[in-house]
Amino acid sequence: MTIVSFANCQSDRVHDIWRSGYHPLDAIFSPKTIAIIGATERDGSVGRTVLWNLMSHPFGGTIFPVNPQRPSVLGIKAYPTIADVPEAVDLAIIATPAPTVPDLVGECVDANVKGVIILSAGFREVGSAGVELEQQIRAHLKRGQLRLIGPNCLGVMNPHLGLNATFANSIAKPGKVGFISQSGALCSAILDWSFHENVGFSSFISIGSMLDVDWGDLIYYLGDDPHTESIVIYMESIGDPRSFLSAAREVALTKPIIVIKAGRTEAAAKAATSHTGAMAGSDDVFNAALRRCGVLRVDSISDLFDMAEVLAKQPRPKGSRLTIITNAGGPGVLATDALVTNGGTLAELSPETIEALNQHLPAHWSHHNPIDILGDAEPERYAKALEIAAQDPNSDGLLVILTPQAMTDPTRTAQQLQSYSQLGKPILTSWMGNSEIAAGAELLNQAKIPTFAYPDTAARLFNYMWRYSYNLRGIYETPTLAEAETVNRLEIEQIIQNARTARRTLLTEFESKQFLAAYGIPTVETQVARSAEAAVQVAEKLGYPVVLKLYSETITHKTDVGGVQLNLLNAEAVREAYQAIAATVLQRTQDSQAFLGVTVQPMIQREGYELIIGSSLDPQFGSVMLFGSGGQLVEVYRDRAIALPPLNTTLARRMMEQTHIYRALQGVRGRKAVDLAALEQLLVRFSQLVVEQRWIKEIEINPLLASADKLLALDARIVLHDPDVTEAELPKLAVRPYPSQFTWKYKLSDQKEVTIRPIRPEDEPLLIQFHQTLSEESVYFRYFHMIGLKQRIAHERLTRLCFIDYDRELALVAERKDAQTGASEILAIARLSKLHATNDAEFGMMVNDRYQRQGLGTMLLNCLLKVGRHEHLERIRAEILCENRAMQRVCEKLGFQLRRDAEEGVMKAEISFAIDE
Repeated sequence: MTIVSFANCQSDRVHDIWRSGYHPLDAIFSPKTIAIIGATERDGSVGRTVLWNLMSHPFGGTIFPVNPQRPSVLGIKAYPTIADVPEAVDLAIIATPAPTVPDLVGECVDANVKGVIILSAGFREVGSAGVELEQQIRAHLKRGQLRLIGPNCLGVMNPHLGLNATFANSIAKPGKVGFISQSGALCSAILDWSFHENVGFSSFISIGSMLDVDWGDLIYYLGDDPHTESIVIYMESIGDPRSFLSAAREVALTKPIIVIKAGRTEAAAKAATSHTGAMAGSDDVFNAALRRCGVLRVDSISDLFDMAEVLAKQPRPKGSRLTIITNAGGPGVLATDALVTNGGTLAELSPETIEALNQHLPAHWSHHNPIDILGDAEPERYAKALEIAAQDPNSDGLLVILTPQAMTDPTRTAQQLQSYSQLGKPILTSWMGNSEIAAGAELLNQAKIPTFAYPDTAARLFNYMWRYSYNLRGIYETPTLAEAETVNRLEIEQIIQNARTARRTLLTEFESKQFLAAYGIPTVETQVARSAEAAVQVAEKLGYPVVLKLYSETITHKTDVGGVQLNLLNAEAVREAYQAIAATVLQRTQDSQAFLGVTVQPMIQREGYELIIGSSLDPQFGSVMLFGSGGQLVEVYRDRAIALPPLNTTLARRMMEQTHIYRALQGVRGRKAVDLAALEQLLVRFSQLVVEQRWIKEIEINPLLASADKLLALDARIVLHDPDVTEAELPKLAVRPYPSQFTWKYKLSDQKEVTIRPIRPEDEPLLIQFHQTLSEESVYFRYFHMIGLKQRIAHERLTRLCFIDYDRELALVAERKDAQTGASEILAIARLSKLHATNDAEFGMMVNDRYQRQGLGTMLLNCLLKVGRHEHLERIRAEILCENRAMQRVCEKLGFQLRRDAEEGVMKAEISFAIDE
């Protein structure tokens, strides 16, 4: 048999191994040569401090001071310009006044410097003059490959190499936490704090104004860094939302990312704006963005590092249920209050657990959670109670509290508990006291059992832990496939074009409901009447009772101007209501053009719940969606959740779960539950509308009537962007939507039709079936080693294949549908993965053994090339086993250049695209 196998994407082959090879940011974090532009001997100057720090903490490289006025600085030969430095410079550190910086950056580009750190202040934070300087710097950056951190930053440290490229007083201790801060002053404060708390860092980074290198670049870099186990961030503004969300979503799955963000309150947001020169967006939207990418937000600096420690030492809980073991009632109550107040729950002890505790604890133990094992508890009692409680299936985590009482032995108790550090669920402790508990607390910390001075602190951190788990599961839960809806796009285009031609931004209620109906969102039947008699005729046709609403092209909220008349039972009532609306609108608006008639619709019995679904623009994240309790008092109750589109069914359900009304929707007090699956589907379709219709600035359904037997939009409002806005100026979504444009249909050599399309999260069940069809040869040629079926179809692995960020990765599947049963089958999958900090990508491919040698591999690779050109990639490459001649021929046929790498024992395939392709 001829074995046909497929090229290898290295990131797939070693997806759980740190990437090797050169990274452009290595020039900044692992430089061999450093030039200090602005180096001086003047005491207290930034240039002197940076030079002295580099000299005092040898990083293994060479230092070149650059100063046109001096032959040497601090005894080291100096050079007039960067061009005069005799060696290639990896990193240049600029510490000169802001007006001089653009030309110096230009000189660095000309000298092929790989990385620059600008310490100088005086850029966008000072106003328009600083913005102009930044634009000049950007123009220089476009001429080369140089990467830049800053301006207005403290610099960077790599403690594991001894690199202190900052003007801080000391270098951080080596450790496993990657720290990034937008505030240089906060960096200095945290550095001082870290020495006292014995906290070490893998990298210590002041990012400044993010003129070039941003959050996404650094998160990717630390995600690849083997010394970094967790990433903590102090943020004032998010910069490029797509860059941050894309990087965070990928890295958070393997390394916790913990953020503290300034600007939670309106006053703080204004302060952050004046400090960073960047606009602060809505705090609720920011929280929604973090949930979307699996990042944990905390409220204090101490929590920032406590969570980094806890997540490094203990597993994430599967839920919010905590079991508390204590030798004193008061601390247990404090912990319970902190737990429940912030959303956690006390685990309910199972009968089996209570019986087991009865056999080993004194008769007067609490007999419920918190488990009070009494003040005379010896170490063995603690250990036995913990052992029993840990086995309870109702518990997701444990907190052990010790108060030093007369018969308490904190040190020996800690020794007893050390063996329970790996229970499969998190264990936290609170050893309360001072010197007498210090030895025990140290023993617990050495055993990777986090210990805190106060039990409410431990309970609060447990709440952070389960929320973190909840957010990650939400991203990677397999959703159900959304119902296919045929969208009447021609009708929608006509509505938008008519409004723009008339230079209207507000669609009428009638047009708004047409919009919803085009996307399969059920609306109450609505007809326009421009006279009282026309309204009567429509009412007679629809049947009484009816509702009349203002028909206007200028008024947004009809109830504010008396524009709604309900429960009209006959023709006379309709005539009176028509006249009343006309008179009231004129009286309140003094605008004769505001009233154009009415809409007539059946009076719907509002049995069920009034909901609101909407979308508006956030200045940083673009379109955001809202769901919650609706009706006239929507702004009073403020029961709503916010999410970033696009949504799938899992994300839609998570959005609903964040509201108070969700509990009622499940059925309360004898009322039937709303069809939640149908509501999920409606939210997904609404999300699709928001994603596809970029001319929409705001859209709102309020109320959406939800009951056990129906979902019905009773009112709708749509606002378009200004007619003078061009399509290129329309805001982008923070999360790239499903790229349906990359869909093709082909016929195989046996004339069977296949659809090649981007992968979806809902494809996980089909991928399980696909992997069951593969031979050992195909698996080996794809991954360069054998991977068993159980491992290949594990949910955690498949989530990384199906739940992709279309900004950085694209997987295409070849799908065939059975003509008789309609069942789908994936025949092949091909993946294109962008390489961090480059404009290159790797590809990998695999085909079902039964469909090999039918041209499917060539089709898929050709489609990947089309995607690469569309995404303006410079190169696509792959590694192919030398014996995989079939794949080599496919690559050659499509224009790849092949070369043998004798050292790695593979063929390397590469194709380059012209810049203008």
